[in-house]
Amino acid sequence: MKKFVGLCACTMGLAHTFMAAEAIEKAAKNHGYEVKIETQGSDGIKNELTMEDIDNADVILLSTAVTPENMERFEGYEIYEIPLSEAIKRADEVIEEIEEDQANS
Repeated sequence: MKKFVGLCACTMGLAHTFMAAEAIEKAAKNHGYEVKIETQGSDGIKNELTMEDIDNADVILLSTAVTPENMERFEGYEIYEIPLSEAIKRADEVIEEIEEDQANS
């Protein structure tokens, strides 16, 4: 099964972080991915991505409005970055665009 990991974070780390994470998770599952989404918010880091998660991912998506903690984990990997609003409003389309990009690479 294809693997999809993501990280969502915003300045307050309240509603938008979790709305984006939920939308991305749902859309990725609809596209046949095994999904893990880390959130960084007012309650700290939840569902933290491990190096194994990142190493095994077919897609890595960051949807943030702030610089997340531990960004060095993603160095050397192909990362897709989108605003939180895109994740919330257009998660399915974003995943389709990523898949199209990967197919053309």
